[in-house]
Amino acid sequence: MTSPSQTGVVEKAAPAAEGGAPPGLAPRQLMWRRFRRDRTGMVSAGVVLFFFLVALLAPLISTLYGKDPYTTYGLDRPELLDPLTGYPMKPNGGIDGEFWFGIEPKLGRDVLMQLVYGIRTSLLIGLAATVLSTVTGIVIGVVAGYMGGRTDYFLGRLIDLLLSFPQQLFFVAFMPVVTALFVSPQKETPTYFRVTALVLVLWLLGWMQLARLLRGQVLSLREREFVEAAKVTGASPWRIVRKELLPNLGTPILVQVTLMLPNFVTTEAALSFLGVGMVEPTPDWGRMFAKGANFYEGDITYMFFPGIAMVVFVVAFNLLGDSVRDAMDPKTTR
Repeated sequence: MTSPSQTGVVEKAAPAAEGGAPPGLAPRQLMWRRFRRDRTGMVSAGVVLFFFLVALLAPLISTLYGKDPYTTYGLDRPELLDPLTGYPMKPNGGIDGEFWFGIEPKLGRDVLMQLVYGIRTSLLIGLAATVLSTVTGIVIGVVAGYMGGRTDYFLGRLIDLLLSFPQQLFFVAFMPVVTALFVSPQKETPTYFRVTALVLVLWLLGWMQLARLLRGQVLSLREREFVEAAKVTGASPWRIVRKELLPNLGTPILVQVTLMLPNFVTTEAALSFLGVGMVEPTPDWGRMFAKGANFYEGDITYMFFPGIAMVVFVVAFNLLGDSVRDAMDPKTTR
């Protein structure tokens, strides 16, 4: 017979196994409770939110700061740049109370505004490509896993074919082809068209890993008892997918998205660095790296700020992905 003291131990052990959460909380509430206790995740979420706010409020920041990313302050005011080298006259890239991050060599544009609007450009392209790739990966992965048979075979071979492409080389080679098909060589490619082309190219080869991951998850879930029970009750395939499968795919989707977005941002920056992405005068992270590579011997400061910003953004997003995964599945360990 169990003594009262032993009963109390058993009763206290149950909440402890759930991380001290009181009974009756919904899974989302439990996930949020675990995530709030993860200091790394909270700090990473704050950093990521800061980057998105900077991108969203770029025009307001420009108005309050009193400068924009396009004005060539160094050419308008000759005292800012050395007439022989074109580098800023003041030390540390021209950093002072007027230009907080200094000015760009040769042209004298404000580095802070170049960085703020560069973040806006890169995040816009990366976020659009992430949304399209996520939707495509969910649709194809779930359809392949749930339907099985010839549908699964055909979609699986399509995924294998696209994964076999060397992505970086394909990006570099495909971007000029896309622009040449729709824009005359005698005309300058509009900025909106370059943005659209970059999003489409990133999306074309960006959804396969998520689709393959979800296909495997759905193949396992469709044999579970709750799916079989739904079929017995006469539920339609769409209802089974929407009510039974998708709620159980939240963890892999969220984790994959947190890896996908920084990957797209860095890929877009790499394309701009190689000259097949965004070009002058559009502010862009990759274009700042390309310009900085030409100036680093005389002014390392110009590359310093976009480099630090890129590293912080990518690291914060990766840590956020780990924290989200641990919060949604507490059995996992880092």
